[in-house]
Amino acid sequence: MLKIVHYPHPILKRPSKPLRRVDDDLRAMVREMFDLMYKAKGIGLAANQVDLPLRLFVVNTEGNPEKGQELVFINPVISRPRGTAEAEEGCLSIPSVYGLVKRPKEVDVQAYDLQGNEITASLSGMMARVVQHELDHLDGTLFVERMSEAGKMTVDPELDEFRWEFQNLRSTGGIPADAELAAKWEEWEAKYC
Repeated sequence: MLKIVHYPHPILKRPSKPLRRVDDDLRAMVREMFDLMYKAKGIGLAANQVDLPLRLFVVNTEGNPEKGQELVFINPVISRPRGTAEAEEGCLSIPSVYGLVKRPKEVDVQAYDLQGNEITASLSGMMARVVQHELDHLDGTLFVERMSEAGKMTVDPELDEFRWEFQNLRSTGGIPADAELAAKWEEWEAKYC
């Protein structure tokens, strides 16, 4: 059973590995990722946010299974950034923390879906922002790292609370040691990458 991990869980800083295979287990995990995303009232969720070191993320910009389109991006690559736009972002791995982030206004994306079909699109608006945010996750970058220095200072006290909670969970055995986590990630990578 998957669950969304919170900052500063080590997988959030670990670049994800490209997928080489998709099976029924992975399809079931993707379905579970959508369910978790909706339950948390999100519009995008990267695999490493549920402690999977795999290069994929899910998106539904409506945040509702009854609306919008459920999209799965496997091994995504963005190119041709155009323009600049600043908007507020949040993250399911850092709940209740928000900040302004500048990103390219438009990008092109190339990826694959669960059936192995190639996805190519020019994105703008919210979809461009969500894809860039989730791709950052796959590269081990969090939105708070893209905020201005002044913006980072405003969210740092909240991040300190997450750091304290993480250390508390780790000291009581709620989160395994880094070596144990790394061994688990290597098993996933051996199976899918």
